[in-house]
Amino acid sequence: MLLLVDLDGVVYRGAQPVPGVAAVLTARAAAGDEVVYVTNNSMWYRADYVTRLSAMGAPVTPDRIVSSARATALYLRDLQPPVRRVLVVGAAGLVHELQDVGLEVENSGDAAERWTANGRDAEAATGKVDAVIVGLDLEFTYARLAVAAEAVRAGARFIATNRDPVYPLEHGLMPGAGSVVAAVETASGVTPVSIGKPGTLLLEVAAHALGHNVSEAVMIGDSMVTDIPAAIAVGARSILMLTGITTADELARVPESQRPTAVAADAGELARILDRLA
Repeated sequence: MLLLVDLDGVVYRGAQPVPGVAAVLTARAAAGDEVVYVTNNSMWYRADYVTRLSAMGAPVTPDRIVSSARATALYLRDLQPPVRRVLVVGAAGLVHELQDVGLEVENSGDAAERWTANGRDAEAATGKVDAVIVGLDLEFTYARLAVAAEAVRAGARFIATNRDPVYPLEHGLMPGAGSVVAAVETASGVTPVSIGKPGTLLLEVAAHALGHNVSEAVMIGDSMVTDIPAAIAVGARSILMLTGITTADELARVPESQRPTAVAADAGELARILDRLA
């Protein structure tokens, strides 16, 4: 059985593991299931996830991490006409993934400094870029917004790693990449191509990397906005974890056709559901 597992809100919340989930995934891997992590988070590089998940006792190797940053890089690598130079509004992990596929990366922070120093001339600050890539940027500023929006208005392709409105931490929710994307979209007047869930590309890339049809998978996620709609869109089964964004009250208001295959309140219930689905 192929398990496509979200991270934030499922395996951990911020720095804190969700109790018991890593052990459940380890048991499923030992039983022969293939565990692949599919996360809309674009801030971290694959090696960072391996270190973090290994410390929590979860089964993981670099090829089993498909973040929105990784999927965005693969999407751009194969895009025609070719993309060579990109402006990035995002974190170091996104930059690293883009450089891994041979793209020349201009950091929006550096461009913003030149924009301020050069009389707010956005074209002089960025130069010619083929695409603007926007993910979660914890240092997002007005200047970064200005150079990104101007590059999009000048004709650069606009790619969003994901449009998550919020991002779960151990003590609550913070603004997600979608909040940053919305700012650039509003300022530029252009709607981006979005790579992450609830779009299908992230799940398709993850399944195909292991030689599976994505409809064979079981998606394990915590969001009725991203994870479950993505699973439904590709024809996969799904399990909603009530350990992250979505609450039981919110789920109760969702039409039957849009609900997950099963719902788990904790790791113990997740294990019983996976046994049944297998």
